[in-house]
Amino acid sequence: MVRRAAFAALVMSVVIVVTGGAVRLTASGLGCTTWPRCTGESITPTPEMGLHGIIEFTNRMLTYVLSAAVGWAILAARCHRPWRRGLSRLGWAQFWLVMSNAVIGGITVLTGLNPYTVAVHLISAMALVWVALLMWERSREGDGPPRPAVAGPIVRLSYVLVAVIGLLVAAGTLVTGAGHHPGTPKDNKLVPRIPLDYDRLAQVHADLAFVSVGLAVAVLFVFAAVKAPPAARARARELLAVLLLQGVLGFVQYFTDVPELLVGIHMLGATLTWIAVLRIPLALRVREGAAPTAPLPAQAPRTAAV
Repeated sequence: MVRRAAFAALVMSVVIVVTGGAVRLTASGLGCTTWPRCTGESITPTPEMGLHGIIEFTNRMLTYVLSAAVGWAILAARCHRPWRRGLSRLGWAQFWLVMSNAVIGGITVLTGLNPYTVAVHLISAMALVWVALLMWERSREGDGPPRPAVAGPIVRLSYVLVAVIGLLVAAGTLVTGAGHHPGTPKDNKLVPRIPLDYDRLAQVHADLAFVSVGLAVAVLFVFAAVKAPPAARARARELLAVLLLQGVLGFVQYFTDVPELLVGIHMLGATLTWIAVLRIPLALRVREGAAPTAPLPAQAPRTAAV
């Protein structure tokens, strides 16, 4: 049950990234003009706000669905016998990330879609994906201390790969902040943009993509040479496949003037890339041992029947 609940929370963390991107790509970022209400007088969008208000409000409501999924994960972890304290902590970490990201989203609206707060909003969502994935993976492991399945330098190489992919995702947020989709209708000149050359930022993003692909290929060869666990090699292949698809999609959208649909698919691909790379270090360790049992309440000694 814990694994199913953790997977539901992971799926919803991906969904909230994609729907948040949809808000921006449909120019609905200010569909609700304030926060936490939709308008100064109304919690819900008014008819005058049209489709943009509905889209923005729907994304806000999905936060409650995400919160319900995280709540299920917390409850499932707490009710599991034997109780696993580590899983409960990961569930509560997701809860606080959801709450903080809601506040960041509110600040984003109140600051008129400042591109830097938008970037922080997305990075915070990626942090939520990370913790949700970790809980899902940990739900099928033991609670013994982690034991590396390969030599230390190989584990550190996987961490380098995670760091490079993290930089790739962060660079993508800057490209968005300087790009063609400010989150409002394009005739709205009041929304600030990152004051850097868009083409240069896109080139930096592409360079990091090339580095990521090269490093992923190197990891594949290293894993084969040291006979890394089959799960780690399979995950490295998955990462390379997702990176190559992302690269092709990125070039197509750049040379087709970044159409909204392709950008949305690219955001989904970025989230899947992040998940794929995070799973690699987790496949290079082994956790054994039975889960610790929760302390049971003291029971009165039984007396023999008279």
